[in-house]
Amino acid sequence: MKESGGLERRIGTFQAITINMSQMMGAGPFITIPLVLTTMGGPQAMFGWIAGAVLALLDGQIWSELGSSLPGEGGTYNYLKAAFHDRTGNLMPFLFIWSVLLATPLTLSSGAIGLANYMTYFFPALTGLQTKLIAVAVTLLAMVLLYRRVTSVAKISLVLWLGMILTVILIVITGLLHFDPQLAFDFPQGAFAPNKFLLGLGAGMLLSIYDYLGYYTSAYMGDELREPGKTLPRSITLSIILVALIDLSMNIGIIGYVPWREAAHSTNVGSLFMTRAWGPWGGAIITILIIWTCFASVYTGLLGASRIPYNAAKDGVFFKKFAHLHPKMKFPNYSLVVIGLIMVICCFFDLTTVINALMAVQIVVQFMMQIIALSVLRRKHPHLNRPYKEWLYPIPSIIAFLGWGFVFFSSGVSAISLAVIWTIIGILVFWGRTWYVNHVKPAMTTGGRDVDN
Repeated sequence: MKESGGLERRIGTFQAITINMSQMMGAGPFITIPLVLTTMGGPQAMFGWIAGAVLALLDGQIWSELGSSLPGEGGTYNYLKAAFHDRTGNLMPFLFIWSVLLATPLTLSSGAIGLANYMTYFFPALTGLQTKLIAVAVTLLAMVLLYRRVTSVAKISLVLWLGMILTVILIVITGLLHFDPQLAFDFPQGAFAPNKFLLGLGAGMLLSIYDYLGYYTSAYMGDELREPGKTLPRSITLSIILVALIDLSMNIGIIGYVPWREAAHSTNVGSLFMTRAWGPWGGAIITILIIWTCFASVYTGLLGASRIPYNAAKDGVFFKKFAHLHPKMKFPNYSLVVIGLIMVICCFFDLTTVINALMAVQIVVQFMMQIIALSVLRRKHPHLNRPYKEWLYPIPSIIAFLGWGFVFFSSGVSAISLAVIWTIIGILVFWGRTWYVNHVKPAMTTGGRDVDN
Protein backbone atom coordinates (compact mmCIF):
# COMPACT_ATOMS: atom_id res chain seq x y z
CA MET A 1 0.00 0.00 0.00
CA LYS A 2 1.26 3.47 -0.89
CA GLU A 3 0.71 6.96 0.43
CA SER A 4 -0.13 9.68 -2.07
CA GLY A 5 3.43 11.00 -1.72
CA GLY A 6 4.83 7.67 -2.90
CA LEU A 7 5.91 6.12 0.42
CA GLU A 8 4.94 2.51 1.05
CA ARG A 9 3.35 1.07 4.23
CA ARG A 10 5.35 -2.13 4.52
CA ILE A 11 6.79 -2.12 8.07
CA GLY A 12 4.94 -4.10 10.77
CA THR A 13 5.31 -4.19 14.56
CA PHE A 14 8.11 -6.76 14.69
CA GLN A 15 10.16 -4.99 12.03
CA ALA A 16 9.58 -1.66 13.80
CA ILE A 17 10.88 -3.18 17.05
CA THR A 18 13.99 -4.51 15.28
CA ILE A 19 14.62 -1.07 13.76
CA ASN A 20 14.25 0.63 17.16
CA MET A 21 16.33 -1.93 19.04
CA SER A 22 19.12 -1.96 16.46
CA GLN A 23 19.43 1.81 16.80
CA MET A 24 19.19 1.66 20.62
CA MET A 25 21.63 -1.15 21.24
CA GLY A 26 24.35 -0.36 18.77
CA ALA A 27 27.49 1.06 20.28
CA GLY A 28 25.72 2.38 23.39
CA PRO A 29 26.40 -0.09 26.21
CA PHE A 30 29.74 -1.14 24.75
CA ILE A 31 31.20 2.37 24.82
CA THR A 32 29.38 3.98 27.76
CA ILE A 33 30.10 1.39 30.49
CA PRO A 34 33.61 2.81 31.14
CA LEU A 35 32.31 6.39 30.84
CA VAL A 36 29.46 5.92 33.34
CA LEU A 37 31.71 4.03 35.78
CA THR A 38 34.23 6.85 35.64
CA THR A 39 31.60 9.57 35.96
CA MET A 40 29.81 8.02 38.94
CA GLY A 41 32.93 6.52 40.50
CA GLY A 42 31.89 2.90 40.98
CA PRO A 43 29.16 0.26 40.62
CA GLN A 44 26.57 2.83 41.74
CA ALA A 45 26.65 3.57 38.01
CA MET A 46 23.87 0.97 37.79
CA PHE A 47 21.51 3.59 39.24
CA GLY A 48 22.42 5.87 36.37
CA TRP A 49 21.40 3.13 33.93
CA ILE A 50 18.17 2.49 35.84
CA ALA A 51 17.34 6.21 35.96
CA GLY A 52 17.99 6.45 32.22
CA ALA A 53 15.60 3.55 31.58
CA VAL A 54 12.87 5.16 33.70
CA LEU A 55 13.23 8.46 31.84
CA ALA A 56 13.08 6.64 28.49
CA LEU A 57 9.89 4.79 29.55
CA LEU A 58 8.23 8.00 30.70
CA ASP A 59 9.23 9.79 27.53
CA GLY A 60 8.11 6.77 25.51
CA GLN A 61 4.58 7.47 26.81
CA ILE A 62 4.71 10.91 25.18
CA TRP A 63 6.03 9.50 21.90
CA SER A 64 3.39 6.77 21.90
CA GLU A 65 0.44 9.15 22.30
CA LEU A 66 1.73 11.71 19.82
CA GLY A 67 2.91 9.12 17.32
CA SER A 68 -0.33 7.15 17.31
CA SER A 69 -2.54 10.24 17.02
CA LEU A 70 -0.37 12.11 14.47
CA PRO A 71 1.47 9.43 12.46
CA GLY A 72 3.67 10.57 9.61
CA GLU A 73 7.22 10.88 8.33
CA GLY A 74 9.19 13.20 10.56
CA GLY A 75 7.76 12.38 13.99
CA THR A 76 8.42 15.37 16.24
CA TYR A 77 8.05 17.75 13.29
CA ASN A 78 4.39 16.80 13.00
CA TYR A 79 3.75 17.14 16.74
CA LEU A 80 5.35 20.58 17.07
CA LYS A 81 3.59 21.86 13.99
CA ALA A 82 0.19 20.70 15.21
CA ALA A 83 0.73 22.21 18.67
CA PHE A 84 2.43 25.53 17.98
CA HIS A 85 1.66 26.60 14.40
CA ASP A 86 -1.19 28.94 15.33
CA ARG A 87 1.06 30.87 17.77
CA THR A 88 4.57 30.78 16.30
CA GLY A 89 3.93 29.73 12.72
CA ASN A 90 6.54 27.34 11.37
CA LEU A 91 9.29 28.41 13.78
CA MET A 92 9.15 25.43 16.18
CA PRO A 93 8.96 22.68 13.51
CA PHE A 94 11.74 24.45 11.57
CA LEU A 95 13.95 24.61 14.67
CA PHE A 96 13.38 20.91 15.27
CA ILE A 97 14.53 20.01 11.77
CA TRP A 98 17.43 22.43 12.21
CA SER A 99 18.46 20.69 15.45
CA VAL A 100 18.19 17.31 13.71
CA LEU A 101 20.76 18.37 11.13
CA LEU A 102 23.32 18.52 13.95
CA ALA A 103 22.01 16.23 16.71
CA THR A 104 21.28 13.20 14.54
CA PRO A 105 24.68 13.08 12.80
CA LEU A 106 26.27 13.52 16.24
CA THR A 107 24.24 10.57 17.55
CA LEU A 108 25.08 8.32 14.64
CA SER A 109 28.73 9.32 14.48
CA SER A 110 29.12 8.15 18.08
CA GLY A 111 28.17 4.66 16.89
CA ALA A 112 30.67 4.83 14.05
CA ILE A 113 33.37 6.09 16.45
CA GLY A 114 32.55 3.26 18.88
CA LEU A 115 32.88 0.73 16.05
CA ALA A 116 36.23 2.19 15.05
CA ASN A 117 37.48 2.03 18.65
CA TYR A 118 36.73 -1.70 18.74
CA MET A 119 38.79 -2.18 15.58
CA THR A 120 41.86 -1.43 17.74
CA TYR A 121 41.36 -4.88 19.28
CA PHE A 122 42.56 -6.38 15.97
CA PHE A 123 44.82 -3.48 14.96
CA PRO A 124 46.27 -1.99 18.17
CA ALA A 125 48.70 0.19 16.20
CA LEU A 126 45.89 2.25 14.64
CA THR A 127 46.47 5.98 15.04
CA GLY A 128 43.78 8.42 16.11
CA LEU A 129 43.39 9.68 12.54
CA GLN A 130 43.13 6.15 11.14
CA THR A 131 40.42 5.32 13.67
CA LYS A 132 38.43 8.39 12.61
CA LEU A 133 38.82 7.45 8.94
CA ILE A 134 37.38 4.01 9.72
CA ALA A 135 34.35 5.77 11.27
CA VAL A 136 34.00 7.79 8.05
CA ALA A 137 34.16 4.60 5.94
CA VAL A 138 31.44 3.02 8.11
CA THR A 139 29.21 6.03 7.49
CA LEU A 140 29.69 5.88 3.74
CA LEU A 141 28.97 2.13 3.70
CA ALA A 142 25.70 2.69 5.60
CA MET A 143 24.68 5.36 3.07
CA VAL A 144 25.33 2.99 0.18
CA LEU A 145 23.31 0.16 1.78
CA LEU A 146 20.40 2.52 2.50
CA TYR A 147 20.19 3.66 -1.09
CA ARG A 148 17.39 1.20 -1.89
CA ARG A 149 13.67 0.43 -1.36
CA VAL A 150 12.32 0.35 2.20
CA THR A 151 11.35 -3.34 1.82
CA SER A 152 14.99 -4.25 1.22
CA VAL A 153 16.05 -1.94 4.05
CA ALA A 154 13.70 -3.73 6.48
CA LYS A 155 15.23 -7.10 5.54
CA ILE A 156 18.76 -5.82 6.08
CA SER A 157 17.65 -4.34 9.43
CA LEU A 158 16.35 -7.76 10.50
CA VAL A 159 19.66 -9.46 9.66
CA LEU A 160 21.59 -6.79 11.59
CA TRP A 161 19.18 -7.14 14.52
CA LEU A 162 19.77 -10.90 14.68
CA GLY A 163 23.52 -10.30 14.93
CA MET A 164 22.89 -7.79 17.73
CA ILE A 165 20.74 -10.29 19.66
CA LEU A 166 23.45 -12.96 19.34
CA THR A 167 26.01 -10.50 20.73
CA VAL A 168 23.81 -9.69 23.69
CA ILE A 169 23.03 -13.34 24.46
CA LEU A 170 26.72 -14.29 24.50
CA ILE A 171 27.64 -11.45 26.86
CA VAL A 172 24.68 -11.99 29.22
CA ILE A 173 25.26 -15.77 29.46
CA THR A 174 28.99 -15.25 30.03
CA GLY A 175 28.19 -12.71 32.73
CA LEU A 176 25.89 -15.17 34.49
CA LEU A 177 28.47 -17.97 34.36
CA HIS A 178 31.26 -15.83 35.81
CA PHE A 179 29.28 -13.47 38.04
CA ASP A 180 30.88 -12.43 41.33
CA PRO A 181 28.57 -10.26 43.46
CA GLN A 182 31.49 -9.00 45.53
CA LEU A 183 32.97 -7.44 42.39
CA ALA A 184 29.63 -6.24 41.00
CA PHE A 185 28.70 -4.43 44.23
CA ASP A 186 32.17 -3.26 45.29
CA PHE A 187 30.99 0.25 46.19
CA PRO A 188 33.75 2.67 47.20
CA GLN A 189 33.53 4.55 50.47
CA GLY A 190 31.16 7.52 50.29
CA ALA A 191 29.57 6.27 47.06
CA PHE A 192 26.09 7.36 48.23
CA ALA A 193 26.99 10.66 49.87
CA PRO A 194 24.02 12.82 48.70
CA ASN A 195 25.94 15.65 47.00
CA LYS A 196 28.43 13.39 45.26
CA PHE A 197 25.83 10.81 44.26
CA LEU A 198 23.30 13.31 42.82
CA LEU A 199 25.99 15.19 40.92
CA GLY A 200 27.26 11.94 39.44
CA LEU A 201 23.72 10.73 38.74
CA GLY A 202 23.03 13.69 36.44
CA ALA A 203 26.13 13.05 34.38
CA GLY A 204 25.52 9.29 34.55
CA MET A 205 21.95 9.73 33.29
CA LEU A 206 23.21 11.83 30.39
CA LEU A 207 25.41 8.93 29.29
CA SER A 208 22.94 6.15 30.09
CA ILE A 209 20.00 7.81 28.32
CA TYR A 210 22.26 7.88 25.28
CA ASP A 211 22.12 4.08 25.43
CA TYR A 212 18.34 4.24 24.96
CA LEU A 213 18.23 6.85 22.21
CA GLY A 214 16.46 5.42 19.20
CA TYR A 215 13.35 4.02 20.92
CA TYR A 216 11.39 6.50 18.79
CA THR A 217 13.00 5.70 15.41
CA SER A 218 9.80 4.06 14.15
CA ALA A 219 7.91 7.33 14.85
CA TYR A 220 10.00 9.00 12.16
CA MET A 221 8.62 6.50 9.64
CA GLY A 222 4.88 6.89 10.35
CA ASP A 223 3.93 6.85 6.66
CA GLU A 224 5.78 3.56 6.15
CA LEU A 225 4.21 1.64 9.08
CA ARG A 226 1.25 -0.68 8.86
CA GLU A 227 -1.45 0.35 11.39
CA PRO A 228 0.69 3.09 12.99
CA GLY A 229 -1.86 3.60 15.80
CA LYS A 230 -0.96 0.15 17.11
CA THR A 231 2.53 -0.37 15.72
CA LEU A 232 4.08 2.80 17.18
CA PRO A 233 3.11 2.39 20.87
CA ARG A 234 3.97 -1.31 20.83
CA SER A 235 7.34 -0.87 19.12
CA ILE A 236 8.36 2.04 21.38
CA THR A 237 7.34 0.49 24.72
CA LEU A 238 8.60 -3.01 24.00
CA SER A 239 11.89 -1.69 22.62
CA ILE A 240 12.58 0.29 25.80
CA ILE A 241 11.68 -2.57 28.15
CA LEU A 242 13.74 -5.15 26.26
CA VAL A 243 16.78 -2.90 25.88
CA ALA A 244 16.61 -1.82 29.55
CA LEU A 245 16.69 -5.46 30.67
CA ILE A 246 19.49 -6.28 28.24
CA ASP A 247 21.62 -3.25 29.12
CA LEU A 248 21.30 -3.70 32.87
CA SER A 249 22.13 -7.42 32.58
CA MET A 250 25.19 -6.71 30.46
CA ASN A 251 26.44 -3.81 32.56
CA ILE A 252 26.14 -5.61 35.90
CA GLY A 253 27.42 -8.86 34.37
CA ILE A 254 30.58 -7.22 33.03
CA ILE A 255 31.54 -5.48 36.30
CA GLY A 256 30.69 -8.72 38.10
CA TYR A 257 33.69 -10.30 36.40
CA VAL A 258 35.99 -7.43 35.39
CA PRO A 259 36.75 -5.18 38.40
CA TRP A 260 35.04 -1.83 37.83
CA ARG A 261 38.26 0.15 38.29
CA GLU A 262 39.80 -1.78 35.40
CA ALA A 263 36.63 -1.64 33.26
CA ALA A 264 36.47 2.14 33.73
CA HIS A 265 39.77 2.56 31.85
CA SER A 266 39.01 0.25 28.93
CA THR A 267 38.20 1.52 25.42
CA ASN A 268 36.81 -1.88 24.35
CA VAL A 269 35.37 -3.30 27.55
CA GLY A 270 33.27 -5.94 25.78
CA SER A 271 36.36 -7.45 24.18
CA LEU A 272 38.25 -7.31 27.49
CA PHE A 273 35.39 -9.09 29.25
CA MET A 274 35.09 -11.95 26.74
CA THR A 275 38.84 -12.37 26.33
CA ARG A 276 39.20 -12.82 30.07
CA ALA A 277 36.34 -15.33 30.13
CA TRP A 278 37.06 -17.40 27.01
CA GLY A 279 40.53 -16.43 25.83
CA PRO A 280 41.65 -14.70 22.59
CA TRP A 281 39.13 -16.53 20.40
CA GLY A 282 36.27 -15.45 22.62
CA GLY A 283 37.50 -11.87 22.50
CA ALA A 284 37.85 -11.94 18.72
CA ILE A 285 34.37 -13.38 18.15
CA ILE A 286 32.63 -10.91 20.45
CA THR A 287 34.58 -8.00 18.98
CA ILE A 288 33.36 -8.93 15.49
CA LEU A 289 29.80 -9.14 16.81
CA ILE A 290 30.08 -5.80 18.63
CA ILE A 291 31.35 -4.21 15.43
CA TRP A 292 28.33 -5.77 13.68
CA THR A 293 26.02 -4.34 16.37
CA CYS A 294 27.56 -0.87 16.16
CA PHE A 295 27.05 -0.88 12.42
CA ALA A 296 23.42 -1.92 12.90
CA SER A 297 22.82 1.19 15.02
CA VAL A 298 24.44 3.46 12.44
CA TYR A 299 22.45 1.87 9.62
CA THR A 300 19.01 1.95 11.27
CA GLY A 301 19.64 5.39 12.80
CA LEU A 302 20.51 6.88 9.42
CA LEU A 303 17.44 5.15 8.00
CA GLY A 304 15.13 6.93 10.45
CA ALA A 305 17.02 10.24 10.39
CA SER A 306 16.83 10.55 6.62
CA ARG A 307 13.02 10.58 6.90
CA ILE A 308 12.84 13.42 9.45
CA PRO A 309 13.16 16.46 7.14
CA TYR A 310 10.93 14.86 4.48
CA ASN A 311 7.51 16.05 5.66
CA ALA A 312 8.82 19.48 6.66
CA ALA A 313 10.24 20.01 3.20
CA LYS A 314 7.10 18.62 1.56
CA ASP A 315 5.03 21.16 3.54
CA GLY A 316 7.31 24.03 2.54
CA VAL A 317 8.57 24.52 6.09
CA PHE A 318 12.12 23.40 5.30
CA PHE A 319 14.31 23.57 2.20
CA LYS A 320 12.32 21.78 -0.48
CA LYS A 321 15.21 19.66 -1.77
CA PHE A 322 14.71 17.47 1.32
CA ALA A 323 11.26 16.46 -0.01
CA HIS A 324 12.80 14.79 -3.05
CA LEU A 325 12.11 11.07 -3.36
CA HIS A 326 14.20 8.74 -5.47
CA PRO A 327 12.10 8.30 -8.65
CA LYS A 328 12.33 4.51 -8.65
CA MET A 329 13.11 3.38 -5.10
CA LYS A 330 10.81 5.88 -3.30
CA PHE A 331 12.94 7.08 -0.40
CA PRO A 332 14.19 10.61 0.50
CA ASN A 333 17.62 10.29 -1.11
CA TYR A 334 18.68 13.95 -0.87
CA SER A 335 18.01 13.96 2.87
CA LEU A 336 19.97 10.72 3.28
CA VAL A 337 23.02 12.14 1.51
CA VAL A 338 23.03 15.48 3.39
CA ILE A 339 22.68 13.93 6.86
CA GLY A 340 25.25 11.28 5.98
CA LEU A 341 27.80 13.88 4.89
CA ILE A 342 27.31 15.94 8.08
CA MET A 343 27.82 12.70 9.99
CA VAL A 344 31.16 12.25 8.20
CA ILE A 345 32.32 15.59 9.65
CA CYS A 346 31.14 14.62 13.15
CA CYS A 347 33.26 11.45 13.02
CA PHE A 348 36.37 13.59 13.58
CA PHE A 349 35.36 14.68 17.11
CA ASP A 350 36.04 13.09 20.52
CA LEU A 351 33.43 10.55 21.68
CA THR A 352 32.56 12.20 25.03
CA THR A 353 32.28 15.59 23.33
CA VAL A 354 29.96 14.10 20.74
CA ILE A 355 27.65 12.49 23.33
CA ASN A 356 27.39 15.60 25.51
CA ALA A 357 26.77 17.85 22.51
CA LEU A 358 24.10 15.67 20.94
CA MET A 359 22.17 15.41 24.20
CA ALA A 360 22.22 19.18 24.82
CA VAL A 361 21.16 20.00 21.25
CA GLN A 362 18.28 17.51 21.27
CA ILE A 363 16.81 17.96 24.71
CA VAL A 364 15.23 21.43 24.66
CA VAL A 365 13.94 21.72 21.09
CA GLN A 366 12.84 18.10 20.79
CA PHE A 367 12.21 16.25 24.04
CA MET A 368 11.10 19.08 26.33
CA MET A 369 9.08 20.98 23.69
CA GLN A 370 7.44 17.73 22.65
CA ILE A 371 6.17 17.21 26.20
CA ILE A 372 4.67 20.70 26.13
CA ALA A 373 3.18 19.92 22.71
CA LEU A 374 1.31 16.92 24.11
CA SER A 375 -0.36 19.08 26.77
CA VAL A 376 -1.17 21.81 24.25
CA LEU A 377 -2.80 19.28 21.92
CA ARG A 378 -4.81 17.80 24.79
CA ARG A 379 -6.32 21.25 25.39
CA LYS A 380 -6.63 22.40 21.77
CA HIS A 381 -7.88 19.14 20.27
CA PRO A 382 -9.56 17.10 23.01
CA HIS A 383 -11.44 15.03 20.41
CA LEU A 384 -8.38 14.12 18.33
CA ASN A 385 -8.29 10.38 17.63
CA ARG A 386 -5.81 8.94 20.12
CA PRO A 387 -5.37 5.17 19.71
CA TYR A 388 -2.97 5.37 22.66
CA LYS A 389 -3.15 7.72 25.66
CA GLU A 390 -0.42 8.48 28.18
CA TRP A 391 -1.09 6.59 31.41
CA LEU A 392 -1.75 8.71 34.52
CA TYR A 393 -1.46 11.95 32.52
CA PRO A 394 0.08 14.45 33.32
CA ILE A 395 2.34 12.80 35.93
CA PRO A 396 4.68 11.04 33.42
CA SER A 397 4.94 14.27 31.41
CA ILE A 398 5.94 16.33 34.45
CA ILE A 399 8.53 13.82 35.66
CA ALA A 400 9.97 13.40 32.15
CA PHE A 401 10.19 17.19 31.70
CA LEU A 402 12.10 17.56 34.97
CA GLY A 403 14.30 14.58 34.08
CA TRP A 404 15.27 16.05 30.71
CA GLY A 405 16.01 19.38 32.39
CA PHE A 406 18.27 17.62 34.89
CA VAL A 407 20.16 15.86 32.09
CA PHE A 408 20.46 19.08 30.07
CA PHE A 409 22.10 21.03 32.88
CA SER A 410 24.41 18.05 33.52
CA SER A 411 25.78 18.15 29.97
CA GLY A 412 28.29 20.90 30.76
CA VAL A 413 28.88 24.50 29.74
CA SER A 414 30.42 23.67 26.34
CA ALA A 415 27.56 21.43 25.24
CA ILE A 416 24.90 23.86 26.51
CA SER A 417 26.66 26.74 24.74
CA LEU A 418 26.71 24.77 21.49
CA ALA A 419 22.98 24.05 21.84
CA VAL A 420 22.17 27.72 22.47
CA ILE A 421 24.35 28.99 19.61
CA TRP A 422 22.98 26.41 17.16
CA THR A 423 19.40 27.33 18.12
CA ILE A 424 20.07 31.08 17.69
CA ILE A 425 21.60 30.43 14.26
CA GLY A 426 18.50 28.37 13.42
CA ILE A 427 16.20 31.25 14.37
CA LEU A 428 18.20 33.63 12.20
CA VAL A 429 18.13 31.19 9.27
CA PHE A 430 14.36 30.80 9.72
CA TRP A 431 13.79 34.56 9.68
CA GLY A 432 16.10 34.97 6.69
CA ARG A 433 14.43 32.18 4.76
CA THR A 434 10.95 33.49 5.61
CA TRP A 435 11.90 36.97 4.39
CA TYR A 436 13.36 35.49 1.19
CA VAL A 437 10.30 33.33 0.47
CA ASN A 438 7.81 36.15 1.20
CA HIS A 439 9.61 39.08 -0.45
CA VAL A 440 12.56 38.17 -2.67
CA LYS A 441 11.32 35.00 -4.35
CA PRO A 442 7.94 36.44 -5.47
CA ALA A 443 9.78 39.35 -7.10
CA MET A 444 12.20 37.00 -8.85
CA THR A 445 9.34 34.78 -10.02
CA THR A 446 7.51 37.80 -11.39
CA GLY A 447 10.65 38.78 -13.22
CA GLY A 448 10.68 35.41 -14.95
CA ARG A 449 13.15 33.56 -12.72
CA ASP A 450 11.88 31.05 -10.16
CA VAL A 451 14.68 30.18 -7.76
CA ASP A 452 14.67 27.12 -5.50
CA ASN A 453 14.07 27.94 -1.82
